[in-house]
Amino acid sequence: MRKQFYTKGLISAAMIWAMVAMPLAATAQTRVNMPKNKYKVQDDVKLGRDASVQIEQQFPLLNDGLAEDYVESVGQKLVRAIPTQFQQPSFDYEFDVVNASDINAFALPGGPMYVNRGMIEAARNEGEMAGVMAHEIAHVALRHATAQATKQGSITNQLGTIGLILGGAILGGQTGAQLGALGAQAWMTKYSRDYETQADVLGSQIMANAGYDPRDLANMFQTIARQGSGRAPEWLSSHPDPGNRFENINREAARLQVSPNPIKVTNEFRRVQERLRSMPRARTMAQIEQDYKSGRGGNVNATAGGRYSSSVELPSTRMRVYTAGNALRMNVPSNWREFPSGGQVTFAPEGGYGNEGITHGAMVGAQRIGGGSLAQATREYINALLQGNSYLRQQSNPQLTRIAGRQAYATVLTGRSPVTRRDEVVTVYTTMLRSGDLFYIAAVSPESDAYRYNTAFRNMISSIRLND
Repeated sequence: MRKQFYTKGLISAAMIWAMVAMPLAATAQTRVNMPKNKYKVQDDVKLGRDASVQIEQQFPLLNDGLAEDYVESVGQKLVRAIPTQFQQPSFDYEFDVVNASDINAFALPGGPMYVNRGMIEAARNEGEMAGVMAHEIAHVALRHATAQATKQGSITNQLGTIGLILGGAILGGQTGAQLGALGAQAWMTKYSRDYETQADVLGSQIMANAGYDPRDLANMFQTIARQGSGRAPEWLSSHPDPGNRFENINREAARLQVSPNPIKVTNEFRRVQERLRSMPRARTMAQIEQDYKSGRGGNVNATAGGRYSSSVELPSTRMRVYTAGNALRMNVPSNWREFPSGGQVTFAPEGGYGNEGITHGAMVGAQRIGGGSLAQATREYINALLQGNSYLRQQSNPQLTRIAGRQAYATVLTGRSPVTRRDEVVTVYTTMLRSGDLFYIAAVSPESDAYRYNTAFRNMISSIRLND
């Protein structure tokens, strides 16, 4: 079902680490110590999750199954090779491809990573691509975002620094985010050279553990430099160079137990690279940024980029609290992601959202209706919903119920989902806000699974607190 939702007043902007890397040793491998960090691991997870919502609305994700699956498989292979002492069970490493021509990649705290299509096309083999990814994974595993914030000293400064690091999204669009990007650039250049070396070393160890040759990480510098056309490559502008990186990586590689037959050019790498090169040329990040600022870019659909699955995890019995400023508080299943878009928000599990909206989950929002009673406003909203989702039909008249102690209606819609090809049930709950706006929740699930979702939906409805 296509969504319409409620605003969430938090925007974390994104931390962008460009890329490059170096290796580690097996006989006398360089020791890497976790930096001092005053933040909780869950802070990294939340910062990354919140930033990824904005990234996936603003960046043009490739949405090509072959390329996405391939990059995800390489990424997970590297994640499994992270040394035990740097593994964080609560981190959720995910890998997406950005349809941009620049040779770049970046990672967010807690695990989300984005690889530019241009970087895959430029790499000479899978090892070079994996080297960039391993370096970014090392930044995440070592918690460098919050570690750099910790270095600022006071609590106030720490929070400000996180704003700089995570506010530097390429496509922030707001003045604060743009200033954040500039501030983060200067701050990271001054303080992050040690962290770059750490990410080089740990990234190289991850590569060797995963069956790659860390020398391909060093070679990627030369590959990218050749693509620079006389100007500084994208990764170099956002990644402080600790100095002599190429030589240091090769020296470190000599200390590592590298496979005598490391992974180089694979059939999958060739297939994906050929597929990408056969596509229309991708835009540069500068063009994408300009389009976004002018209102032509970004993903209009907040759940765009998701991949539908025939096997969707059931709603968790554990709930988490969602708040939208002081206006709304409610519980949602802990295994559902949130997708704010404009004045609305969607909640859905993995496999239950994508380019066509959601197949499992709930949509929450407030919409201005042209006055009148709750019954009239509900009719107008339901009619608009049916027009936007022509496969749905209303199955009953609105039934009286209660939301947050207020009179409300529940209206049942059903139809054959064009995404799942299964019968779908949408129960729409509506009540009036004091402003005269209509507050709604649209609960969505396949009809055959409705009994499995009803408890979660009831818990969400009963937990709603409105402060308008």
